[in-house]
Amino acid sequence: MRSFRRVIERASFSRAAEDLGLSSAGLGKQIRWLEERLGAVLIQRTTRRMGLTETGRAYYEECCRLLDELDEVERSIATDARHVSGRLQVNAPLSFGLTVLSPILPDFMAQYPDLKIDLTLSDHLLDVVAAGFDISIRIRSELADSSLIARKLADVEQITCAAPAYLEKRGAPLTLDDLHRHDCLAYTLADNPGAWHVNGPKGEASIAIPARLSANNSIMLRDMIVAGMGIGALPSFIAKPEIDRGALMPVLADHTFPRRHVYAVYPTNRHLQNKVRVFLDFLARHL
Repeated sequence: MRSFRRVIERASFSRAAEDLGLSSAGLGKQIRWLEERLGAVLIQRTTRRMGLTETGRAYYEECCRLLDELDEVERSIATDARHVSGRLQVNAPLSFGLTVLSPILPDFMAQYPDLKIDLTLSDHLLDVVAAGFDISIRIRSELADSSLIARKLADVEQITCAAPAYLEKRGAPLTLDDLHRHDCLAYTLADNPGAWHVNGPKGEASIAIPARLSANNSIMLRDMIVAGMGIGALPSFIAKPEIDRGALMPVLADHTFPRRHVYAVYPTNRHLQNKVRVFLDFLARHL
């Protein structure tokens, strides 16, 4: 593409070949390969002159746009961290922000001291464009179609668990139907807060949850489950630390929820801003 662009800009194969450090024959071979790949003639050549075909003109304009954009991306990546500055506006779920972002954000801020961060934590789905966010973190099994760009950062399991004291007192459920004899805690912002849809030994299954407590925040649910108030399903980044320290125990391990993913979504921009890129790369490394 760069060779094709230089031929057009120099209006000469020989001059373009000299600029590129190639032989005229080698450059001609590149252009023929490009035309064969595209299945179209790009340059009309005679012994006296050369000119673009209609297809060649359209391809040339698109080449210029793409190559300029690629050059800008490479310049941005090569920019030293000292040049990352401005204000980065980030939106994330409250529980994710407190349990995942809080421990790692100081490291990011230390790396980029000239960058200011405006962090909005909310478990409700906010409009990225209308609210002016540079990045929004979303945890979903799949994203709805939109004009936003999405980058998957990590996978998240949903773990059904209870406190050891609760299980000692009430016993551990062995089947989904056993949940009807237990106190259950529900997350009200789930796709279907009144039911759990899981994959079990016999395939997909669904059960209505007899919720003793419903809450719109996973940290609140975690604290209630740790306190022995019942059985609940928590995202792995909240449940696993409590399981590791013995405050919670998994139950119904052979019944798994559909896997969810951590996505970073951001508005469409022709050139991704460097401050957004370094934050996305930082999250991808840590998650």
